[in-house]
Amino acid sequence: MLNKIISGGQSGADRAALDAAIKFSIPHGGWCPAGRQAELGEIIPEQYLLRETKSDDVKERTVLNIIDSDGTLIFIPNQFIKLTDGTNFTITSVKLRNKPYLVIDLSDKLNDITLKINSWLTTNQIRVLNIAGPRESQYIGIYKMCFNTICHFLEYFMHNKF
Repeated sequence: MLNKIISGGQSGADRAALDAAIKFSIPHGGWCPAGRQAELGEIIPEQYLLRETKSDDVKERTVLNIIDSDGTLIFIPNQFIKLTDGTNFTITSVKLRNKPYLVIDLSDKLNDITLKINSWLTTNQIRVLNIAGPRESQYIGIYKMCFNTICHFLEYFMHNKF
């Protein structure tokens, strides 16, 4: 049973995950870089309940969120886009730690995505879910795509309590 959603608080997929958790009253948190810096000098708001790492290196928060979770859900806009360095680092890091992960292609049908996530969470007994993906500046519109997808899944989750 899903108990908590964590992410790094960056614009895009990370922020969408935290906002969806707040909308559905699911405990949330995670790690963010020291100084709570997001892209373009934005400060990550306190409402996201993120702990700061010792350094401002985003790789440190990525690794800590992987370690603190049972599995990582990684959103990509579509299978044909070149993955960002951050997304590639996330995938490499989960593999190095033998942690479950699932890459979701947001161009797939929403109901198919929801069923795939549900199956993966159940199979891997994910209680603390780390969510990652591109920043908004790397793929304009990724926040909205991820937020809508996560909300659709959480709505399904709330009604089906797997």
